[in-house]
Amino acid sequence: MANRKHDTRARWVRHRRVRKRVKGTAARPRLSVFRSNHHIYAQVIDDARGHTLATASSVDPGIEKGTKAAIAGAVGAGLAKRAIAAGVKQVVFDRGGYQYHGRVMALAEAARKEGLDF
Repeated sequence: MANRKHDTRARWVRHRRVRKRVKGTAARPRLSVFRSNHHIYAQVIDDARGHTLATASSVDPGIEKGTKAAIAGAVGAGLAKRAIAAGVKQVVFDRGGYQYHGRVMALAEAARKEGLDF
């Protein structure tokens, strides 16, 4: 097996386990998070139609420099504004196999603060 420090198979297995239960619908789409070592990406997805309704990431222009958690918070706030503009108020949170901790939690809390309900 590959070097465990950089192996993403365990995260992939956890994500598959979560995705068995978490489904995005038109009424309540899925807020999906992907976290890399340097960036964080989030999108609101209607799984029934297979459409992405809103996206935000740390590579978007306008995201200011700072700690990774602060950047994740800015991404969450930006995503919430875009989702609300697209008519989405309620979402179901998909943490992507990551622990609800650190950057993932910062993104979720910022999205809640901006008005998304989950």
